[in-house]
Amino acid sequence: MASPTDLEAVGLALTGFTCWVLADTSIKLAGASNLPAYEILAFLGIIIAVILLVRGAFKGDVGACWPRKAKPQLLRSSLDLANNICVVIALRHLPLTLFYILVFLSPMVITLLAAIFLGERLEWQKGAAIVAGFAGVVVAVHPFGGSQQGDWIGFLACMVCVSCFSVNMVWSRVLTQTETPESLVFFSAVMMAVLGGGAMLFHAEPVNARLLFILIAMGLFCACGSICFFVALKHTSAANVSQYHYTQLITGAIITYALWREKPTLSMLAGAAIIIAAGVYIAVRSSRAGSPDEPSPLEFGIPEK
Repeated sequence: MASPTDLEAVGLALTGFTCWVLADTSIKLAGASNLPAYEILAFLGIIIAVILLVRGAFKGDVGACWPRKAKPQLLRSSLDLANNICVVIALRHLPLTLFYILVFLSPMVITLLAAIFLGERLEWQKGAAIVAGFAGVVVAVHPFGGSQQGDWIGFLACMVCVSCFSVNMVWSRVLTQTETPESLVFFSAVMMAVLGGGAMLFHAEPVNARLLFILIAMGLFCACGSICFFVALKHTSAANVSQYHYTQLITGAIITYALWREKPTLSMLAGAAIIIAAGVYIAVRSSRAGSPDEPSPLEFGIPEK
């Protein structure tokens, strides 16, 4: 079968980001219950793992779920686990729209990490865009305003999400060259299932039919989004993929209004405009400069696969 073209890969990325918004919406709905974060992650991991195994069995390729080398996958999955725990926490304390505004700092953090750890030259224009992006966060959060949405627990959790996702974004491009998209998703799912399930042995909240439906939907959307994302990343550059990350704000805002009747404030819209403009500017300059899109697997101390 022919490999996807750049346009098809971008379409897969858009599908993946939309599925992730729906998964985050399900997480937010589940988070409104008394379920602890580890129980939500346990269900998420189990559902995703089962979906991938059934999919592999149907295609006659269950082996695609298993990594070629476990250690790099373990390190990446640890970051993914920390990211997912903080996603559950952040979505309990922040509106969905504000959550996406804050996670849009990822392209700027990726650029900063590349300069610090990869020795890539950081032009003053990119540096100014990074500063502008962080200023956009201050505008969006509006910390000194009387109508501030969310709280500092949500903001702190969201910043951890940004850090973990940014490192994952850089490294996933490397890992997809030798690992299958299914194995990347499956390994993270197993880690969530094992650790979350282990915590449930000490305490677990009962799950009713409505919650079970939400949790299953969460797993389906997350699995679909992750597979689409990694397949897209395998066949086009991370710069191409990351530029469409911003569509999550539109989808998230629509869902937020439809379910919770929450409208973004003027400060949120202004901050989002600054952050998106800074991120797009960095992406355009990187594309024109022909900056390398993937680092060596050893640059961040992750062993060669």
